[in-house]
Amino acid sequence: MPLYEHVLIARQDLSNAQAEGLIEHFGTVLADNGGKVVDSEYWGVKTMAYKINKNRKGHYAYLRTDAPSAAVLEMERLARLHDDVMRVMSIKVDAHEEGPSVQMQKRDERGDRGDRTDRGDRGDRRDRGDRR
Repeated sequence: MPLYEHVLIARQDLSNAQAEGLIEHFGTVLADNGGKVVDSEYWGVKTMAYKINKNRKGHYAYLRTDAPSAAVLEMERLARLHDDVMRVMSIKVDAHEEGPSVQMQKRDERGDRGDRTDRGDRGDRRDRGDRR
């Protein structure tokens, strides 16, 4: 079966238990349609980059699933109809990564970002005459 990763954003006024209950609810929806949840993570309340439905924060949840596309479509449909879910994003992946997601890892465990030499020679703004 295809492998998917899903991120759900729920309303900020839910309790942690209610937000984790949403993960279980959508896991059972997938199971009822022939899929299974390989791993799930509750990321907590995070500030969003922009407001969604007048909310600045939201409960983030992450699911790794092994499910047929029909099960994923049904889960997404029900998530969009659910009043507590503001956004859902699903992507198909070739393989699930082992261990916790990058969001759950500590900063020093994430790996070296390198010296950022891939930016090329941009020069200094003062050299170009920009007055920002």
